[in-house]
Amino acid sequence: MLTRILIIIVLFSGCSALKDNNEKMNMPQRFDPLVEIISKKVSNTVQEFGDSTAYPRSTSREGKWKTGPIQSWTSGFFPGILWYMNELTGDSSFRKSAARWTEGLTPLQFYGGSHDIGFMVFCSFGNGYRLTQNAEYKKIILQTAITLTGRYNPTVGCIKSWDNRKWQYPVIIDNMMNLELLFWSSYNGGTRTMYDVAVKHAENTMQNHFRPDGSTYHVVNYDTTNGNVISKETHQGYSDSSCWSRGQAWAMYGFTMTYRYTKDERFLQTAQKAAEYYIAHLPDDHITYWDFNAPNIPNEPRDASSSSIAASALFELSGLVKNEASRKKFYDAAVSILESLTHKPYFSDQTKDVGILKYAVGNKPAGTEIDVSLIYGDYYFIEALMRFKQYQTGYTVKNAD
Repeated sequence: MLTRILIIIVLFSGCSALKDNNEKMNMPQRFDPLVEIISKKVSNTVQEFGDSTAYPRSTSREGKWKTGPIQSWTSGFFPGILWYMNELTGDSSFRKSAARWTEGLTPLQFYGGSHDIGFMVFCSFGNGYRLTQNAEYKKIILQTAITLTGRYNPTVGCIKSWDNRKWQYPVIIDNMMNLELLFWSSYNGGTRTMYDVAVKHAENTMQNHFRPDGSTYHVVNYDTTNGNVISKETHQGYSDSSCWSRGQAWAMYGFTMTYRYTKDERFLQTAQKAAEYYIAHLPDDHITYWDFNAPNIPNEPRDASSSSIAASALFELSGLVKNEASRKKFYDAAVSILESLTHKPYFSDQTKDVGILKYAVGNKPAGTEIDVSLIYGDYYFIEALMRFKQYQTGYTVKNAD
């Protein structure tokens, strides 16, 4: 089992309890074989698309990649995976492919039609800039941040998530993830406004998306005339009163990241609140159902993408909290999730499967992308493995700043 082989590694030099445990155990043995399998899968995808720059999104029932246009919210994840694989393996072919797929997204810097340009550009150009220091990448990131701030409404105090939907001004919990583009840009040649917009959005999300028990609403609809909340609903969860598990993972990750940039304790406490709920509602194998309150559990689909996002978030959160018991709790939960993800039935070690993680759920209410591989699930799975490896060797999480 991964826990017995990979358990309890050094997060930070000051984490004495984890360090003591690490000294008693053998160093991880499965990491390199896992990377080798993942490397082959990603290489096969590159070869499958040849000279094109199609952007994988999810797999079909037959196990083939379905692709989306660059305007799809998922377009930045495959370039991000390629950058991560270059970093993990040192293979220059991954860097070459990463540059090609990344540069294909260049027009997005002026695309104002989606709040998800944070995902699309920062996972691609952000990782690319971190690894190459390419000045052109930085320019594109900064322009994208300008474009994203154009979706901010000061009366509401949030960035608008969707256009042309049934809501007046919908803000989804996922939107927390796009704030990193603004935070990073504000520190790297952007404006103070970018930082202020991100903070205000996080404050209002903290205030309006959370229930007292730490669970989250998916969609909050605002009145643009006065900023008041009209309704709190769901779009991809089971019901308005349920907790969609991937949304909860976005909350954990987003508020952990926001604390990293702001050092505002309110955001750290919010991340912990979200994490406590997530961990408390995990099933025995630590891979969550698509909604924590789905009516037919245990006969409901699991969502490996939610779990991979959560594992990555928990690794970082465990390194930021001050309380030793909480630090260990979050770290152990991350390792337990990662353990299950690296074994059957979730980990696809067969070359015929183009994706890395199986049994992810895109949109259960719509009946789409159920029990398939999702490109963002694979992205955050690789990121979680990287964070695990970095903590094992005593280093903190690498970020684009």
